[in-house]
Amino acid sequence: MKILILAAMDKELQLIKNILENSEEVNINGITLEHGHIKDHEIYAGKCGIGKVNAAVNTYRLIEALHPDLIINSGVAGGAGIPIGSVLVADRVAYDDVWCGPGTNYGEADGFPQYFIPSPRIIDLAKSVAKEDFVRFGLICSGDKFISTHEEIQFIRSYFPDVLAVDMESAAIAQVSHLTSTPFNIVRVVSDTPGEGENISQYKNFWNEAPQKTFGIVKELIENI
Repeated sequence: MKILILAAMDKELQLIKNILENSEEVNINGITLEHGHIKDHEIYAGKCGIGKVNAAVNTYRLIEALHPDLIINSGVAGGAGIPIGSVLVADRVAYDDVWCGPGTNYGEADGFPQYFIPSPRIIDLAKSVAKEDFVRFGLICSGDKFISTHEEIQFIRSYFPDVLAVDMESAAIAQVSHLTSTPFNIVRVVSDTPGEGENISQYKNFWNEAPQKTFGIVKELIENI
């Protein structure tokens, strides 16, 4: 299987490189990627960039060039009711900053569903192999803003009461995957908890302990596909 792993930032990508076997740097469609293997699977890992436009454009460019069998988006997210260090395997993905006007659902991009659904097969696999109590399954919401206050989380919860984490790329990657009929999954580790203490400091300090476990779970998932 050919798998594309996407992260938003260089420091996330550096951690992904650690789980690849015999990796080498390649350039695909103008994007620098790490190419390697996990067991018998061919892996390409790259940076999609921060925010919805970067994520959507670069995801589409790489799908067109590589035609992957599966996309996994991994990295960090802000927690919405789950603690720092939790790993969220998304079972639904939605926008938290999209509204197309009367007659449409909040979070629903024009012509697309309100919720994008990751590969059920990989979700079921994650439930069978990821037994750690810090692994959660649920909704992640995305928007073009670093969420840092209790009020922002409460606004998102007013539309999505069961949201567990927030980020800036997952929904855009999910939308492009939906558009191109490419199976996808989201696996994120919670780096900070908006509205609970000083989450910007939490986010900065989190990187001092390199969130290896989220990428360990990604590797475990791929090994068992």
